[in-house]
Amino acid sequence: MREIICIGHITHDHIVTPDIDLHIPGGTAWYFAWGMQALADSDPEPCSPYRLITAVGEEDMTAVEQLRNAGVRVEVLPSPATVYFENKYGANMNNRQQRVLSKASPFTWDRLEPLLEGVDQPYFILGSLLADDFSLDVIRHLHQIGKVVVDVQGYLREVVGEEVRATDWPQKQEALQYVDVLKTNEYEMDVLTGEDDPVKAVHKLGQWGVGEVLLTLGDLGSFIYRRMENCTTRIQSFPPRKLVDATGCGDTYTMAYIYRRTQGASVLDAGRFAAAVATLKLERSGPFNGTVQQVRSILGK
Repeated sequence: MREIICIGHITHDHIVTPDIDLHIPGGTAWYFAWGMQALADSDPEPCSPYRLITAVGEEDMTAVEQLRNAGVRVEVLPSPATVYFENKYGANMNNRQQRVLSKASPFTWDRLEPLLEGVDQPYFILGSLLADDFSLDVIRHLHQIGKVVVDVQGYLREVVGEEVRATDWPQKQEALQYVDVLKTNEYEMDVLTGEDDPVKAVHKLGQWGVGEVLLTLGDLGSFIYRRMENCTTRIQSFPPRKLVDATGCGDTYTMAYIYRRTQGASVLDAGRFAAAVATLKLERSGPFNGTVQQVRSILGK
């Protein structure tokens, strides 16, 4: 089985609401690592080896040690600081003020290359959070030795001062030819392609070179488009018993989809599995910590 390697920053998230003032880890890397561990621990089928490459400041190494103690293989690149998000919410949770109070060192090829010696066509999941986390050079090099999975969210966010602003991805058409799997949602899709129709959007991304597009549409389900077959598969969503926290659901969907694909599942089966895992994630705060048996129970219904 192909190894799955997630590269991304574990963040320090400060969440302030009228009721709570909370400091917790976050980021794609965090949701990937805990989700993979939960699935692997509960799966009777063989699963791919996996690891996380991250960069945090010394003050946040506690989060890394928590993952290592749980059995996750984590490699840490030196960084003077951690990505620090401050999210303030009012009574209306749809209104958020977001600031970035510090940034970690970006992932460059000269720092990554020594950690990737001898890898054999792995899946690389790039957990981009901000536009300068990964350069085009990194994507190009990773594509030469494995399959590149990119969540586009980070490439569409830049930091000006401490403020997070929406932006387009200037190098998108050049970079996307090296992306094997692209994860996006309906809002990012519109910014990226200028198309508000999902079918037109995924076809445009295919024309730019993306091999496979994962387009999530919230409770409307998801689309998976494969360029080689020129085929779009519609995936039904599964309603949660209780909607608690949507943070990290997109990351969880991508993680679960790649998890099942490396086990040999079809696009349809992997997409349905990912949708069920995302539903279980919606029912609680923090990363997915359910079991494969719970996922299969949802699929059975």
